[in-house]
Amino acid sequence: MEIGMQDVIFELISDQPGRLAAAARKLHLQISATNLEELQHEAREALISYFGPSHVAYRVRLRRPVRHGLQPGQAQFARGCAPAAAPLKRC
Repeated sequence: MEIGMQDVIFELISDQPGRLAAAARKLHLQISATNLEELQHEAREALISYFGPSHVAYRVRLRRPVRHGLQPGQAQFARGCAPAAAPLKRC
């Protein structure tokens, strides 16, 4: 029996030019990088450190919050965005 991959979702918490930060809240992991490609790499490295050899059972997902039309404190996440989308592309 094959066990499926599990997703670890890193939510983008800071989206400033040259400074991106994301957190996987369930695992209490936080990462930062200068661009999306590097952020994806840092997320993978964080999973390797956290899970050790079993990191291969986990897939990294990056999500950006959708900001328009929300009240302060509300969060809504974009769907259908590729994790390695073009830098700073809005979905």
